[in-house]
Amino acid sequence: MTRKLTYGQAFNEAVRQAMAADDDIFCAGEDIGAFGGVFQTYAGLQAEFGERRVVDTPISEQAIIGLGVGAAASGLRPIVDIMFMDFLCVAFDQIVNQAAKIKYMFGGAATIPLTITTGGGAGLSAAAQHSQSLEALLCHIPGLKVVQPSNPYDAKGLMTACIREDNPTIMVLHKRLLGMQGEVPEDAYEIPLGKANILREGADVTVVGWGRMANEALDAAEKLAADGIDVEVIDPRTLQPFDTATVVESVRKTNRVVVVHEAVRFGGLGGEIAAQIQEEAFDYLDAPVARIAAPFSPVPFSPVLEQIYLPSADDIEAGIRGVLARPGV
Repeated sequence: MTRKLTYGQAFNEAVRQAMAADDDIFCAGEDIGAFGGVFQTYAGLQAEFGERRVVDTPISEQAIIGLGVGAAASGLRPIVDIMFMDFLCVAFDQIVNQAAKIKYMFGGAATIPLTITTGGGAGLSAAAQHSQSLEALLCHIPGLKVVQPSNPYDAKGLMTACIREDNPTIMVLHKRLLGMQGEVPEDAYEIPLGKANILREGADVTVVGWGRMANEALDAAEKLAADGIDVEVIDPRTLQPFDTATVVESVRKTNRVVVVHEAVRFGGLGGEIAAQIQEEAFDYLDAPVARIAAPFSPVPFSPVLEQIYLPSADDIEAGIRGVLARPGV
């Protein structure tokens, strides 16, 4: 049966169903117990499963990730929560040098079925230390899998896949999407990691975007359709491993591509995606790959400045028109 849930509720249901099916799964994080987490993504779980399986931790990101790594290496399947993506930086040694490396350093004999969850993205006037999009840092680390859903259906299916994965995964929930509603099946289901989703088929230009930007791209595509411009929108869903094949297949059809992300432009994933496209589909391109992203600046606190800072559907529309205006090769 399918009914509507919010993005946050869909995530919560994935965790609840997984915990009910497997006693080795437990959750740990700041205020996730009786309070249910700062964004209520863990609401009701401690009441259902008890304090031993939904654990309130001290304010120590290093300890939270360290607990998760040790528990995973010992045979459990922990889900550990870091409130804001920005705070992952406090625990980078545990994430980068421990969680991501242990399997390799033990010749594959050790598995780390650890799921790290966190809230990313801007748009809530949470200022520079609570609004960043740092997925490019995480995707650069071999051994980590990085996921960012754009809708409630994907939030549940991808979280289920993360929990079942035997390698460390990082689930980034976009804070601005937590209230977004969508149809979500009641039964547990899994969306394979590393497989992109074509949200909208089109023939004139490919747009690649994830998280909230996937939805902004859809809005831009609908506006452009009124002018007869047919936009294909691809949501990678999993950023590491990245589904290059689906993007390249689309580019071979449309011959033009725009990559949009909320993170700053310099050093962002847009550059990596553009490089992969030119390596595998250069002869099909009728224009350079365009990138739309945030300026190289901390996220502003001021709501007015923040809205200017963030890429929008209007920015994406302008980028698409710019790519289409270039004469074909």
